[in-house]
Parts: sequence; structure tokens; C-alpha cells
Amino acid sequence: MCGIAGILFKKPDSNHVLGQTLVDMLDGCQHRGIDSTGFALYEDGISGLRLRFLLPETGDAAPTIAKIKSVLAEFDAKVLEEGTAGCTYRITVDFKGDIRPFAYAMEHAAKLISLGSSLDVIKDVGTSHELDALYHVGAIAGSHGIGHVRLATESEVKPESAHPFWATGFSDIAIVHNGQITNYWKMRRRLERRGFEFRTDNDSELIAVYLADKLSAGEKLEAALSQSVDDLDGTFSFLVSTKDGIGFAKDRLAAKPMVMYEDDTLVAIASEEVSLNRLFPGQPLNTTEPAPGTCQTWSRSI
Repeated sequence: MCGIAGILFKKPDSNHVLGQTLVDMLDGCQHRGIDSTGFALYEDGISGLRLRFLLPETGDAAPTIAKIKSVLAEFDAKVLEEGTAGCTYRITVDFKGDIRPFAYAMEHAAKLISLGSSLDVIKDVGTSHELDALYHVGAIAGSHGIGHVRLATESEVKPESAHPFWATGFSDIAIVHNGQITNYWKMRRRLERRGFEFRTDNDSELIAVYLADKLSAGEKLEAALSQSVDDLDGTFSFLVSTKDGIGFAKDRLAAKPMVMYEDDTLVAIASEEVSLNRLFPGQPLNTTEPAPGTCQTWSRSI
């Protein structure tokens, strides 16, 4: 049992509430996953390409950071900004080359958990409020984002096992997922034969790469999500985020819950209505539950 949440603000002047809104929404469903929490946040006005790495749990982080900078130098990526927070190291670089080989090389240097010109993934062991205290999530402005609370059932309680998962090798695509993909290895082997790399055995990473591959081939997000309902076996409700918007897909069995609220200013989706109630405390909401086997997308206003 895990919990997912996502929000997209339709009007840019509302962007300032993104981080705190997702903290509150995930706090609402924290009982679904007390082991770890994570956010995929999309901010405007980022100059360059931003990468966030996990640092070693013990020992000096300096050798890891030095190795990251060594690989950056091989790709002529100029450092614009850097800093550490919690168990992570974030660096923004000026890089104009091919993203996929660059991303794979950086992942061989250290545990890369996000890459993008807008995306920043923050995930760690603990609750949404504990991560807020450590990473100052609530102060982050942005147009949209997704989040996840995790109950560890198949892997260790470590930051690298937390969601969201970035689409390895691609820019600005992330996923949060509640469920299980039963044809995981079949789908993964198909992608690996085409040269794609994976850093975990988590089926959420597979979904992210699967969708990113279709988007890179020119497909629209909604079409890619529609195909995922046919191609992915198992029980799932998931949210995907890109630089331009968010979307969801739900399997035909509809075993994993999902509820949605939309008005003229925003769209919000979560595993439980209590997360949506955090947006408008004390107010009745006209929520809907997506039908089995459906998907939908929303794009931000520019």
C-alpha cells in the first residue's frame, strides 16, 4: 500500500504554492506509506541542466563529488551552481549535447535521481514534513509536480528505493506509481535490447522509461498513456509528469484507488480524498474517480 498525489496549477500566478501544497497533500495520505516520501517538482526559470545525486550513506562525500565533476568535464559541462542537502548533491550545469549518453555516464559516476531543465526530484527516508524540514520543499515554487509515500514491501528502506523515479536517460520525466507490473521483465528486456539502461529493479522506473521512449519518438503523452493500459500487465494507478504537464493511467481492474478534483485554476489527483481536502480545508469538493482502464493529461499554461 502506497500513496500518490499530483497537482498542476493552470494559472502561472499560483505557482508559488507548489512545494507546500504537495507536502500537505502527501501528509494527508502518509498513513499509506510511512517509510519514505518523495517529490518531483517542476520550476521555471532554471538556467542550465539540473542534476541531483544521492551521496554515500557513510563516509566522506568529497570523492563522489569529485568523480561527478570529472565526468562533467569529459562532456564539457560547465558548473553553474552546486550544493548539498540531506543525502543529496545538486548541481546545475551548462550542457547542450545529447542527453542520453550524458545521463548514462553521470549515472555510472554516482547515483543520479533526476535530470532536467525544470525537474528536481527530492526523496528520502521519512515523512513529507521531515523532508520539508531537511530540504525546504515547502519553499519551492513551480507550476506542477507529483509525489509519493511508500510502504516498503519488496525492497529496503533507503533513499534510492523511494519514489518518484526519473526516466533514466531522459530529461524532465518522472513517475509515481501504486501497484505492480507483472510483465516487468518482459518489458524491460525489450527496452534493454534497444540500448536503454536501468538502475533499479523497480517497475516504476520501467514505466517512466517506457513512456519517455514513446514521447521521444514524437507521440503525445495521452496516446502513450493509452498504450500503456494495453501493454502493462498488473494492477496499477500511476501519475507521470513532464516539463509541460501531468497525466494519469489506471488499469482495467481498478484495484488501486485514485480520486481527482479539477476547477478553473488547478487539477489535483491523489490516492485518497483526504489529500485533496488539504487543498480546501473545510470545503466540500466535487471529486470524481477515474474509470477503470482510462487515462488523461493536462498541460500547463505558458
